[in-house]
Amino acid sequence: MQKIKYSKEFNKDYVKLCNKADKGSKEAEYLLELISKATARLAENREAGKKVPRKQWPKEYIQKYDIKNLWEYNLDSYWRMTYTITGTQVDIFLIYLEYMTHKDYDRKFKYRRR
Repeated sequence: MQKIKYSKEFNKDYVKLCNKADKGSKEAEYLLELISKATARLAENREAGKKVPRKQWPKEYIQKYDIKNLWEYNLDSYWRMTYTITGTQVDIFLIYLEYMTHKDYDRKFKYRRR
């Protein structure tokens, strides 16, 4: 079974999101719910996301996280989450890298809007 970890940046943003939800932000509550559902689905199938082709990996991810693979998970039609899979056959880790809006995702991964 795989274990979930957060990158430092994801964790920092996640804590902020939790604080906003505690203060009554409906958007923050909704996003936390989406991340929770994604975590449950990824616990069942770590490859439930879409594998991102290497040529589209942001250089920032390669430098910062030294990734060997990159996956994208659609939280809904507006939110995206990126993660990588690492570990051994015994210990498998899903490391959440970042969540972002669809627009920010398109910009970071250099997708063109039509």
